[in-house]
Amino acid sequence: MITELSLKRFKSWERIDQMRLAPITGLFGTNSSGKTSILQLLLLIKQTVESTDRLQVLDFGNENSPANLGSFRDVIFGHDTTQSLQWAIRWDLPQPLRIADPQDKQSSLFSGADFRFNVEIAQQERQRLAVSHLGYEFDARAFEMRRKPNGKENYELMVKPESDFRFIRNPGRVWDLPAPVKCYGFPNEVNARYQNAAFLSDFQLAFERLFTGAKYLGPLRDYPKRQYPWTGAEPADMGLRGERVVEAILASRENNALISRGKGVKRQTLEQRVASWLKELNLIHSFHVDPIAKDSSIYCVKARRSANSPEVLITDVGFGVSQILPAIVLCYYAPEGSIIMLEQPEIHLHPAVQAGLADVFLDAAKTRGIQIIFESHSEHLLKRLQRRIAEQQADPQKMALYFCRSEKGASYLEPLEIDLLGSIANWPRDFFGDQFGEMAAMTKAAMARQKAAPR
Repeated sequence: MITELSLKRFKSWERIDQMRLAPITGLFGTNSSGKTSILQLLLLIKQTVESTDRLQVLDFGNENSPANLGSFRDVIFGHDTTQSLQWAIRWDLPQPLRIADPQDKQSSLFSGADFRFNVEIAQQERQRLAVSHLGYEFDARAFEMRRKPNGKENYELMVKPESDFRFIRNPGRVWDLPAPVKCYGFPNEVNARYQNAAFLSDFQLAFERLFTGAKYLGPLRDYPKRQYPWTGAEPADMGLRGERVVEAILASRENNALISRGKGVKRQTLEQRVASWLKELNLIHSFHVDPIAKDSSIYCVKARRSANSPEVLITDVGFGVSQILPAIVLCYYAPEGSIIMLEQPEIHLHPAVQAGLADVFLDAAKTRGIQIIFESHSEHLLKRLQRRIAEQQADPQKMALYFCRSEKGASYLEPLEIDLLGSIANWPRDFFGDQFGEMAAMTKAAMARQKAAPR
């Protein structure tokens, strides 16, 4: 789980210092206030990790990527390419990592579950990107690769002076190190130059696992279909528009996967869990996926609006079901402990269903250890989170909610201070529009009409 994020000079954000992330992390605010940019930074890192090009410092994506960010000029604050881009991420491992001492395998060099990574990237001549420095902090020790100030692609491996560890060079001529792998990895030459640096690949692997396991669902959804082909594939996620949602349900069924619902509660299949939520949200009464004929690889999604209504295809039960379906499925299909990023999950949903979506998030976080990072405009979703805190069904310490605002082209982050009663102490002005102003204007207009009406 990501626990902290800092950044400098990314899109409309000049800086964010030690932003706390929690199992439920929500970003609220007006349009163009920078909410999506925070998700885009995480997606930029994910794309870079998953890129097959080890020499590509950052993968800015294309029209088929979760984040199509253009170029360094497009993402650097103020489009000032003379400035550097920086970010730092802290995260917890699901299980502690133990680094064995190469001289004594029974003892540990260091161990822990808390990691921190930081990097600085700058644009060089001919628009080439280069890592100025990168570093990992683990078990109270900090390890860095830093570019030498000679204008060349030469780097040195360093340990901060306060650390009680030192790298031991292999005998022979002292050579500089080449550039890092992408923006976060140590080159293979590190192991050739040092006797005790093999553990650095474990740091890189931990970072890669964090982001390859992260899932993303965009704000726009595929239209529901009358038929869905399935070849037996097991999708890694729902797709950007939720287009693989039926494949995910069928793959889970084929694997006989059961979903945890908490201690002492009977497990359910993914299909059963999804059907339960759709019924609880008063969208439909029943839901299932069937082949159109025996042994067919073509499937259809059927539902009943009520206990007494006829069974119909999902295309005939209203748009809201197909909109929320990928979000619910993703929360229970993703492996336990995954990070899920959602952009405007409330689009096209009735206010009551928007509120119910908060309960889906809370349940997935509690029963499956899922971290959900979302950006939203939904007042109903936020108020349901507040209500669950007041009812003592949710812990405010396991939430991190923020209001993003824009002033003169720059974005600013304001943490929402929620107490144990669910009240927000620092409710931003015009958070969801000027409701008092609207009521005052309506009352004024009504009084004017009454005054002007003939007697």
